[in-house]
Amino acid sequence: MAEKTVAIGSSILSRNERIASELRERFARTGTYVVNVLSSPGSGKSSTILATNEILRDRFGYRCAVIEGDIASDVDAIKMKAAGMPAIQINTGGLCHLEGNMIGQAIDALDAGVGLDAIDVIFIENVGNLVCPVDFDLGENLSIMILSVPEGDDKPIKYPGIFQHAGALLLNKIDVAPAFDFDIEGYHRVLDDLNPTAPRFSVSATKGGGMEAWATWLAHQIEMARA
Repeated sequence: MAEKTVAIGSSILSRNERIASELRERFARTGTYVVNVLSSPGSGKSSTILATNEILRDRFGYRCAVIEGDIASDVDAIKMKAAGMPAIQINTGGLCHLEGNMIGQAIDALDAGVGLDAIDVIFIENVGNLVCPVDFDLGENLSIMILSVPEGDDKPIKYPGIFQHAGALLLNKIDVAPAFDFDIEGYHRVLDDLNPTAPRFSVSATKGGGMEAWATWLAHQIEMARA
């Protein structure tokens, strides 16, 4: 019998691409803008989403929802609901990323609960990981990468793919920079090579620093997508 190699990875990614395309078409029909939020654990994804939601809601009148991706627990989804955002929790049970079929099920739940037409922006808080999520398109309009100062300025060098992939780059917890040996100039030099076109924002999600500029830029992207 002749041997045959089955490219399992290619098959999985191909299926995911098909689902992502269907999701993108669905989002376009309802005018829903989707942001895939990427980072390592502890960078401040949840606090950034919460602070961004406040500005998008209060200044621009956008209605935001969240899809929370975690290995386990619903801690972050509870926080989002407490802030008034519809939230769907996805527990991957060990998988280090979200996939299109998971998002499809979460979107069905959001649509049944509040109606996709009633949601302007969906934040997908991906599983905290700097490698796996990059390979899986979720039908999003924009992927953003959040790095926090305490993580160190060497992360773009060690994990270049996720920084190259991002459509916007946020450096969070900038308020504590004086307490850490973070080479901000070196960080920007590396990004100049990896991703010179993506806008960069230095923010403090919990203190509010830089959030207005970031949220205003995002609102502009939302409006351009609707035009």
